[in-house]
Amino acid sequence: MQIGPYRVTVVRDGHYRLDGGAMFGVVPRVLWEKIHPPDEANRIELALNCLLLRSPDRTILIDTGMGGGWSAREIEIYGLERPQGDLIADLRRQGVEPGQVTDVVLTHLHFDHAGGAVRRDDDGRVEAAFPAATYWLQQQHLRWGRAPTERDRRSFRPEDFEPLMAEDGRVRLLEGPGEFLPAIRAHVVSGHTPGQQVIEIGDEHSPHLLYAADLIPFASQVHVPWIMAFDLNPVLTLGEKKDLLARAVLDDWVVVFEHDPRVAAARIEHAEGRYRVREEVEL
Repeated sequence: MQIGPYRVTVVRDGHYRLDGGAMFGVVPRVLWEKIHPPDEANRIELALNCLLLRSPDRTILIDTGMGGGWSAREIEIYGLERPQGDLIADLRRQGVEPGQVTDVVLTHLHFDHAGGAVRRDDDGRVEAAFPAATYWLQQQHLRWGRAPTERDRRSFRPEDFEPLMAEDGRVRLLEGPGEFLPAIRAHVVSGHTPGQQVIEIGDEHSPHLLYAADLIPFASQVHVPWIMAFDLNPVLTLGEKKDLLARAVLDDWVVVFEHDPRVAAARIEHAEGRYRVREEVEL
């Protein structure tokens, strides 16, 4: 799909599993299990849907999946599976080598979004997975990721981002919302984690697209009260969702759902008092 100057494609790092109750907070299981059937351990499937943007002069990746460095025990706990290969394999199927990526946008530093930002070489050294790329991140979120609370500490792996910070000029820290690359804008939303940025793509000549990251992980969660228990401030998430979903309906945005294994992107409508998917979109 063409959005502004970019050809937009969803690329994937496989899928994994998390507790269904944690993904839906106060929503009763009897409601969410109809759409997201849990396994015997109450885990539901989450995709690792990243976004590839290509223009004549830029190749941009938004989020990087879980990456490597996981122990066998951790792979079992999270049910991590990559039957079609990892993110790098999917990029190569699209004709993109890691060294061709010019920019990596990290919505936030949780392990399932920033894990693939680095790679480990044969000697165990950690380096940028995309060696020619500039990485973009909100400064507010970096501060939080370096000093999280006990509640969310396990969501961060410093080895996924501190090696990048050690390289001069590798990371560009953003200070709030606004356009930071041509036709690419950050919206800062902090209900899930302080300083998360969801990414709007588009210009005056094209439709717009919103990469919703963990503000709206699943298509089912366009229903505003369906909010994760992982969110540090769910009441703030509630307002942030309503604001951006209202714009998505008004301006007919395409919304990309980072963790939905069935509906990667859709247009939204407001009908019968609630937001819902109007039509799925193939990217």
